Amino acid sequence: MAKVKTPQDEMSFLDHLEDLRWHLIRACLAIVVAGFVAFIAKGFIFDVLLFGPSRGNFWTYDILCRISTFMGVDGGFCFDELPFTLQSRTMGGQFSAHIWVSITAGFVIAFPYVIYEFWKFVAPAMKDNEKNTSRGFIAISSILFFLGVLFGYYVVTPLSINFLGTYQVSDLVLNEFDIGSYISLVRASVIATGLLFELPIIIYFLTKVGVVTPMFLRKYRKYALIIVLIVSAIITPPDLVSQIIVAIPVLILYELSIGISAIVYRREEKKLRKNELRKNS
Repeated sequence: MAKVKTPQDEMSFLDHLEDLRWHLIRACLAIVVAGFVAFIAKGFIFDVLLFGPSRGNFWTYDILCRISTFMGVDGGFCFDELPFTLQSRTMGGQFSAHIWVSITAGFVIAFPYVIYEFWKFVAPAMKDNEKNTSRGFIAISSILFFLGVLFGYYVVTPLSINFLGTYQVSDLVLNEFDIGSYISLVRASVIATGLLFELPIIIYFLTKVGVVTPMFLRKYRKYALIIVLIVSAIITPPDLVSQIIVAIPVLILYELSIGISAIVYRREEKKLRKNELRKNS
């Protein structure tokens, strides 16, 4: 026999806020723990990961150099080292950079658990069939996020560093960047693309609640193209090749989102027709 909900089972607005508070606390604790691990692994995080794109032997530069050489085009990716240096100009600059990089790394590492806490918060409001269909939400959203992070690290970051690190208005001006500026560029490139790759998940939920439809997404596809190009121009250096490289996967994700929206829309339409038949019978 199905359990009938009583007024005591219903949560008040303050109860929901209290529940949300504990979910946020657990998510933040997970980020702190993961950040502490990243803080201890300072050598790997900084020397290997963070400063990797600043070296001439970085994997992306090597691949782009081979491609440009094969095509007989001088793409500016064949070099031994980039013509800039990093420096810290404040007493606490390096320690502050260590802290913020650790927090960022903690967020990336703990992202699946953060998504899990979000799902646990909204799950009680779902029906049993909706819970079953959303079980893969954590895995899919985490995979998309990590794909975006990898794309940002191996594509967007080196393109940005190569362009901005070699750009000079005059030979009299040397490129000596503050460590905070360099870290901000890497962090923005990685986190922005990671969240950008969550587009199919966002479209799924927007379609679920009836905010968007596949017809709407198809109708405004050309405007979406303009928005994608603008976003690509914001997170990449101002050269056409870099913007196109970033825009292509985002456009693919947009087309994938249309397909996802169409599937969800058809399911919701079937549910509405079934409910109407039940009411009429």
